[in-house]
Amino acid sequence: MRRIALAPRPDQRAHAAKLGFAFAEIAAEPYWDETACYAFTAEEVDVLEAATQELHQRCLDAVAHAVRNDLNGPLGIPDGAWPIVKRSWERDEPSLYGRMDLRWDGTGAPKLLEYNADTPTALFEAGVVQWEWLETRQALDRPGAKPADQFNSIHETLVATWPRLRLPPMVHFACARDSDEDRGTVDYLRDTAIQAGIEAPFLHMDEIGWDGARFLDLQEREISAIFKLYPWDWLLRETFGRNIPRATTRWIEPAWRLVPSSKAFLSLLWYLFPDHPNLLPAFLEPGRTGGPELSKPLWGREGANISAPGIETDGPYAGQPRVWQAYAELPVFGGRYPVLGSWIVGGTACGLGIREDATPITRDTSRFVPHFFEGA
Repeated sequence: MRRIALAPRPDQRAHAAKLGFAFAEIAAEPYWDETACYAFTAEEVDVLEAATQELHQRCLDAVAHAVRNDLNGPLGIPDGAWPIVKRSWERDEPSLYGRMDLRWDGTGAPKLLEYNADTPTALFEAGVVQWEWLETRQALDRPGAKPADQFNSIHETLVATWPRLRLPPMVHFACARDSDEDRGTVDYLRDTAIQAGIEAPFLHMDEIGWDGARFLDLQEREISAIFKLYPWDWLLRETFGRNIPRATTRWIEPAWRLVPSSKAFLSLLWYLFPDHPNLLPAFLEPGRTGGPELSKPLWGREGANISAPGIETDGPYAGQPRVWQAYAELPVFGGRYPVLGSWIVGGTACGLGIREDATPITRDTSRFVPHFFEGA
């Protein structure tokens, strides 16, 4: 694993526009960054893929344990929400996708930092944008060379997974207003659903109606199934959430994904699988990991309210309960700290997206950089 400095394509903005990549820049700063890429060997990709698949299975085991033993209290899930979560798990409602954020420098075992199991973003850039980059760079820079590859079958796996989710012919797609990234992610997922033969209308979360028995769209069509890029922990705190048990609507991600979305889930994984090579020690009390610790709020996002040696970030989650995890500082490549986002779609490890920052904490301002690996 190594970081390679590059000259970006002079027409990279035109490429982004052609792909419909509306958030290649955020707040007038680059988000998609072609000034570098990461190179892996085929053997390193095999390690990442195997670790992701292994962690996925352990997460399913841990969710089953949490539901069986009613561990919503330690997980920070309110009693009123727990029946919805349990019912979703007991009905075996399938998940579409998730992203595991890993710490790895190419040596030893990749370590799980956290699991984005409910509303992960950075999907379109991982599945489509970096693949287009690889094909273009290869044609320009490596004519006649042995083709490079990418750990990336995200798009085709998404298209193949939709029919396996046992959904009705129409699935609505929704997100909150005023986020280009959220809208871009939802529109990309809509596109994969349409390619799979599903009718996929869009509406904003605040446009979802209720007639006393059913959720409705603006045309008063019943919402039988909906993909919502909107966190379950927000949804169930709102008045809107009170109607969820009264409707037959299928939700994607399903409500049981609230369990692995809690950062307290990291402590449950360590409790069930102590000394697992892909896990870091984690506890619901400080001082138990045996070394430096990073603490984070159970429902925090985007690097907010993180506390670690020499690090303190601000944000809106300061009053929440916390989890303490052994501090494994990210590796440094060329002065940048990468987090490896490894994707699970339909239960299959199928791709990698890398975000990096000038600091050890990945924030919403951290940049996405592409990768490749040399064929075996």
